[in-house]
Amino acid sequence: MSLDRPVTPDPYPLLPAAETFTVVSDDVTDGERLKPDQVNAHGDTSPHLSWSGAPEGTKSYVVTCFDPDAPIVSGFWHWVAVDIPADVTELAVGAGADDASLPGNAFHVRNDGGGMNFMGAAPPEGDQVHRYFFVVHAVGEETLGVDSSVSPAVVGFNLAFKTLGRAIIHGTWQS
Repeated sequence: MSLDRPVTPDPYPLLPAAETFTVVSDDVTDGERLKPDQVNAHGDTSPHLSWSGAPEGTKSYVVTCFDPDAPIVSGFWHWVAVDIPADVTELAVGAGADDASLPGNAFHVRNDGGGMNFMGAAPPEGDQVHRYFFVVHAVGEETLGVDSSVSPAVVGFNLAFKTLGRAIIHGTWQS
């Protein structure tokens, strides 16, 4: 079976408009290859992320990592961290290890690999280059109103109505 197919569009311009702000990383250079630490086969270590300039009224954050290039209709969620307090503007390397590594009352929603943590890049061998969008969503409420039992799709649905802004950086990986 061939995995040849068109490149999936960047999904974020297709969402309801939101203000933009800045996210930077010591580990992810926008548009460049990820470090091996951020790869499933080499450690599943979430990257450092630091953000600034969030919109006025931000009361919490959600941090996600999404691969739209997975050879499935829905893409693949690698990381969903919810209810990060508004006074937090940085996650250290490895903050996606488990709920205890997140600040305040933040928690993980199960990724598409089944874990309650960050799952590193894991494209099929020989597939096209995959993009991994690390997104900090500024939320206008202290809590998104979900718990850890929901799917990433439910988090995304709630974000459609509660997001004030998005900061995006993406890395790539090909096996």
